[in-house]
Amino acid sequence: MQAGDRVPIDAQQVDAPLSRFAVFLVVTAADGDAALATVREVVSGIDDLVKTVGFRDLNSKLSCVVGLGRRLWDRLAPGRRPIDLHAFAPVAGAVHAAPSTPGDVLFHIRAERQDLCFEFERLLLDRLGDAVSVADETHGFRYFDSRDLLGFVDGTANPIGAEMAETTLIGEEDPDFAGGSYVVVQKYVHDLEAWARLSTEEQEAVIGRTKLDNVELDDAAGPQLAHKTLTTIVDDDGRELDILRDNMPFGRPGQGEFGTYFIGYSRRLWVIQLMIHRMFIGQPAGFHDRILDVSRAVTGTTFFVPSNSVLQSLADPAETGAATAPDAASDAATDAAAAPNAATPPASAPSGGSLDIGSLRRTPSKETTS
Repeated sequence: MQAGDRVPIDAQQVDAPLSRFAVFLVVTAADGDAALATVREVVSGIDDLVKTVGFRDLNSKLSCVVGLGRRLWDRLAPGRRPIDLHAFAPVAGAVHAAPSTPGDVLFHIRAERQDLCFEFERLLLDRLGDAVSVADETHGFRYFDSRDLLGFVDGTANPIGAEMAETTLIGEEDPDFAGGSYVVVQKYVHDLEAWARLSTEEQEAVIGRTKLDNVELDDAAGPQLAHKTLTTIVDDDGRELDILRDNMPFGRPGQGEFGTYFIGYSRRLWVIQLMIHRMFIGQPAGFHDRILDVSRAVTGTTFFVPSNSVLQSLADPAETGAATAPDAASDAATDAAAAPNAATPPASAPSGGSLDIGSLRRTPSKETTS
């Protein structure tokens, strides 16, 4: 063990090492001040729980990132909202749809040992008690050499080194929340039988990479673009805007359930929104991401990940300006009004309303990831 590994990983470390196991736990908070007080105490003190469990085996690198949905954020700190935080806007394409599903808190639990993830989640839910209800619980695992259940390497385009912070952490554009991040989660269920009916060459055309050695392929002639191209966003200066993915496969073979849990962190929420828009609407419109023909989105939720210091500050209602908690009905109505219309590109997309197309090749000044 190295000297730097003598303490557990801090909570809210978005760039914690990719792990062998993960739990993606999404909960909704009950109405009322008592429930809100419990949630406030638990989430603001999450660092202590990480240390309690993680200290048992520091080499297993237990970590937890807490994301807060817009509805709960407004209850915890009314009048002090991150500028881009809003509910996940559903996207309805001509063939496939991305639903918006409830979620007040995301707990992204990672470790090299499954039992540490289990123990952390058990103690966490015990502390939360009836103040929350579980909306979704997904246990993920690393599959061979970071492949998804479709057989392709996942996460190739993740930022590295100095690019990581610039890509994931909010900066001077929202100084009150600098060091935080936005995260979007979607749970995709795969039809592996339908996928297996495609030849390897057909699968590679859908993904845009070779299956065996993960080499990027050029798109075929015509309007249909590969997944890797549809999910590449370029700004007005031709600069590729990355996100940090920590996707994981999940499944229950006995139940015929196989899928990928998408989780993307970004400094700019609109980048992830535009990726999803391009997948479901298509670019050009009508030519959706063909991966959706075998992958169905069943959840979709957006969260703000505060820095650890901001998260800890939520413990004091006076410091956050918290008042009596509004009820769920009024929060839901406000959420609906705030959410953008995802049938059109996000307002912060590149100018001119264009959905610029790039590739996973970086600009000359940037190092290529693999």
